[in-house]
Amino acid sequence: MYLGAIEAGGTKFVCAIGDREGNIYERIQFPTTMPEETMQRVIDFFNNYSLEAIGIGTFGPVDLNRESETYGYITNTPKPYWSKFDFVGTIQQRFHIPVGFDTDVNAATLGEMFWGRAKGKNSCIYMTVGTGIGVGAIVEGRLVHGLLHPEMGHIFIGRHPDDTFAGSCPFHGDCLEGLASGPAIEKRWGRRGADLSRQNEVWELEAFYLGQAIAQYILILSPEQVIVGGGVAKQPTLLPLIRYHVLSHLNGYVQHEVILEHMDEYITSPGLGDDSGICGALALAKQALLE
Repeated sequence: MYLGAIEAGGTKFVCAIGDREGNIYERIQFPTTMPEETMQRVIDFFNNYSLEAIGIGTFGPVDLNRESETYGYITNTPKPYWSKFDFVGTIQQRFHIPVGFDTDVNAATLGEMFWGRAKGKNSCIYMTVGTGIGVGAIVEGRLVHGLLHPEMGHIFIGRHPDDTFAGSCPFHGDCLEGLASGPAIEKRWGRRGADLSRQNEVWELEAFYLGQAIAQYILILSPEQVIVGGGVAKQPTLLPLIRYHVLSHLNGYVQHEVILEHMDEYITSPGLGDDSGICGALALAKQALLE
């Protein structure tokens, strides 16, 4: 018997077959199109296997309240045609097995806690920096939920004194995502981040904002591990700069040896690489099965 995993992104879906130890045996990837077409490809893939449970980590916003009539739905997403889509119901109607459901970044956080960089820890945060900025958090062994789910990529941060960019977030303008996401980099500098790798001023500014945000997360949640992933975070000079700015923003206030002496082990890239999300969906399936 296997576990099924769905990493649902606004651009592409990844589906995989794996086990309770996070091993992946088979996977498929295809573009995110209309819900009916996309979900038919998901169902066709899983039809070939005997599954115990399926985990879903998806773009959102989503309804995670199990008491809600729209639990398991993608809600008011800007992704065309996917608003009010009953994701969990569609899967359960076909397979009649337990289904785990959460946001894509929460799934990645869980994957890193089960099998990645945060394995053995009791708390962690996972920040993904790409088309948007999302942050998942685990505190005392549990994913943080609330009225909806945390949107830590949209916090408001102090501007760099030399930055005049208005911001790119359609809701908030110069929130964290509006200042430091991939589209924000491209809009501010006129080129994609991948084409700016040699321009130090780009990454200094990026690290100033991301480091400031992470310092706030440390002060609020006190995570035992901080993981930074996503396409923008693959810029090799970025992570050391982020560590520097985190220390600068904290300014000696958090007196713990992990932060003061082992920052290179505390703020890291994902242990699972690009598989954090799909392994996290396996973890959601495993949790649903155990529950």
